[in-house]
Amino acid sequence: MTALERLGPLPATTGAPYLVTTGVDRRAVAVEVTADASVTVVEMTVHGRWSEQLGGQVADAVRLCLAGPTRAIIIDLRDVGDLHGSSLPFWAAAARSARLAPIPARLALCLPPGTMLDHRLRHTEAGVPRAFPTMAEARIVLAGPLVRTHRRMQGRLPAHPRSVRAARDLVARACQAWQLNRIRHDAALVMSELAANAVEHAGTDAVATVVGDGSRLHLAVRDGDTRYPRFTERKSGQLGRSLGERGRGLRLVHAVAVAWGAMPARGGKVVWATVSPQTGPALGAGLDSREPGDAGPPGGVPTGTG
Repeated sequence: MTALERLGPLPATTGAPYLVTTGVDRRAVAVEVTADASVTVVEMTVHGRWSEQLGGQVADAVRLCLAGPTRAIIIDLRDVGDLHGSSLPFWAAAARSARLAPIPARLALCLPPGTMLDHRLRHTEAGVPRAFPTMAEARIVLAGPLVRTHRRMQGRLPAHPRSVRAARDLVARACQAWQLNRIRHDAALVMSELAANAVEHAGTDAVATVVGDGSRLHLAVRDGDTRYPRFTERKSGQLGRSLGERGRGLRLVHAVAVAWGAMPARGGKVVWATVSPQTGPALGAGLDSREPGDAGPPGGVPTGTG
């Protein structure tokens, strides 16, 4: 499969979790991905000489990002060798994939002015991503409007069991403010598990984010541990029984969320999940999430609302 073909939609058989990892070649890191705390904005840094192999790695990373709530992808190409600008068709296809994703996203490139790729991008009338000379300029243009226009609530979570309740309360406030009570239970259940995973396994302070998108909620928890959560799906026929017995962990997230995954973040990672009415009637109903923080007041500190 060519790099262009790999930019197509993820097959339905791929399924969650969507785990974005660092791409490497025989010599060094080739593709690095860094998400913000909400996974709304993702930055990607590409290294090396442009080739079919490198394009394939970028395509895989872009597709995994588009499986989640990402609205903007900024790709740093300042360390990519492309003397003749031959990667232009790839970037046009990548921009199209982003526009046509289930959650449409904008894609922008950062590259030195005066290169052949920069020249070709600026002289192509339509269908190609916008080019910026610096990452800072790209962030202002792409990320700024998202922060101002999206419904968003965010809270800091200390590395303490009480933070699980605080994260759940954050979801409850968001659902009440945005009239999303239909998915309140499932969303709170999923957020509880994401927060508990950060408290128990990362052991660092974290940031919980809730973003409203129509009838959906995008949930994310950023912590200071780079290790990804481990997930092993139960065999067919065992899931219902195991959920009834445990009502715990990432298997519950897998069952309740329409999609979930993880991305690298600066100094850690972000684990995200999307909850929608289409997940079914209260899949988590009757199941108790982990509540190690039930003894005592909420531990999170709200830092913003949308």
